Amino acid sequence: MKRLFDFIVSFLGLAFFSPVILIFMFLVWKQDYHSPFYIALRTGKNGRQFKMVKLRSMVINADKSGVDSTSNTDIRITRVGHLIRKFKLDEVTQLWNVLMGDMSLVGPSPNVERETDLYTKEEKRLLSVKPGITDISSIVFSDEGEILSGKEDPDIAYHQLIRPGKGYLGLFYVEKGSFLLDIKLILLTFLAILSKEKALVLLGGVLKSLGAADELIEMASRKQELVPSPPPGALNIVTSRNGVVD
Repeated sequence: MKRLFDFIVSFLGLAFFSPVILIFMFLVWKQDYHSPFYIALRTGKNGRQFKMVKLRSMVINADKSGVDSTSNTDIRITRVGHLIRKFKLDEVTQLWNVLMGDMSLVGPSPNVERETDLYTKEEKRLLSVKPGITDISSIVFSDEGEILSGKEDPDIAYHQLIRPGKGYLGLFYVEKGSFLLDIKLILLTFLAILSKEKALVLLGGVLKSLGAADELIEMASRKQELVPSPPPGALNIVTSRNGVVD
């Protein structure tokens, strides 16, 4: 059921958004005359590597800087790229990966291998399901770029402020995932574009109905300021740039 749903929705989604994608493909190509796509290697289910297709929002060879986390003020983002990121068009092109079966519409966010190599034993459970375009953490941390803005080291900030929450929420999805939950998360993802506040309120209700702990529901509400904390399965906060928990 999940695979059939993914296939049908991704096919229809690509057809529906193709005019917009084509326009932005031209705009990206026009700015530097390079490919409008960024083909990124990501770690999928059971650790299998796959090529994720994204509409390019950054300058050529941006990934060679060694920085994985991106803030809204990152100088590598192009003028057209800011629009692409604002309207999530770089995620729309990932429907191709869903169509091909590398990803699902809903599932933990796919990560680069050097990040998944740093996963704790607990976090490695995130690789037991297909990665997705959206999930619980995608709604809760849809403002990731804003969170990292102004941080001296975006990578360390990501590991301290975002990775823990994404991990716990992702693991909750792995445990409670269902076709009905996928439908709810897809609808909440669209609602979050219009009103993140309303989406988070409804998400809290969904988590409560699934028996989530009060601490997890509070984390997902985003009412409290984010503070450094250890990722799932670790006792200490990440302090080194490579994400190793000391």
